[in-house]
Amino acid sequence: MLAQLFVALQYLLPKHLLTALIWRIARIRHVATKDFLITRFAGLYDVDIEDVKLSVPGDFATFNDFFVRELHAGSRPIEEGDNSIVSPVDGTLSSAASIRDDSIIQAKGLNYSLSDLLATDLEQARSYINGTFATIYLAPYNYHRVHAPLAGELIAARYVPGDLFSVNAATVSRVDGLFRRNERLIMHFETDHGPAVVIFVGALNVGSISTPWTGELRPRKHGVVEVPDLSGHTTTVGKGDLLGWFNMGSTVILLLPKGASEWDTDMQPGETLRVGEAIGQMLGSAE
Repeated sequence: MLAQLFVALQYLLPKHLLTALIWRIARIRHVATKDFLITRFAGLYDVDIEDVKLSVPGDFATFNDFFVRELHAGSRPIEEGDNSIVSPVDGTLSSAASIRDDSIIQAKGLNYSLSDLLATDLEQARSYINGTFATIYLAPYNYHRVHAPLAGELIAARYVPGDLFSVNAATVSRVDGLFRRNERLIMHFETDHGPAVVIFVGALNVGSISTPWTGELRPRKHGVVEVPDLSGHTTTVGKGDLLGWFNMGSTVILLLPKGASEWDTDMQPGETLRVGEAIGQMLGSAE
């Protein structure tokens, strides 16, 4: 009943306005205030701070700095096999399966299309028909940096504006087409095994998405933003390299072409994943 009420409220709430307010609160620099926010948040969500690189809360200038915290070097070892696909984030696996023609599973009884998810990238969408996908949810307590699941070359990045529904399980199971409705940053890569896509999905209270190539992208309601020049940062990424971060939590979706990959057979929805652990393997070049 509470879950249904929460979802219903999201259709009425001014989600962009609320998200903008959270963006400002998360950047308050008053020491007592930001320390209170950090310690209360860490306690409420039982955040694991053992791997955090800086001292909590004193070494963080704002709550947002804590939210996008770095970890100690080596705390997330990257599986090094040539063909392995690694988890790009710490999170919970929502789904990892085959794409049925153009249709991706969102939740039981709810699907959405590749063409809607990739928006203006319709030519690229054809590359993933009958391919594979994985959807990983980042809870508030998770480490919120996103890393490369494969080595490759970043060839395009596009921000697609949209709604800001929550991406928790209750909302995902009730809002039709949520991932193609919400704002998202779509990153296209070329790898030794063919093309791949990593998608940052925005959500309620996600104040912005940041990457080394795009800088900070704040929510907007209109106008696809294409990053015309990626040369400000190296476009060659190794497996496990940093791709960006969510300023507050959300979801990452991976897309791979038909016949190019398979997920580990023992990986199940609801499983906890950590950056760098193998979640599948590449099989060869895409068809």
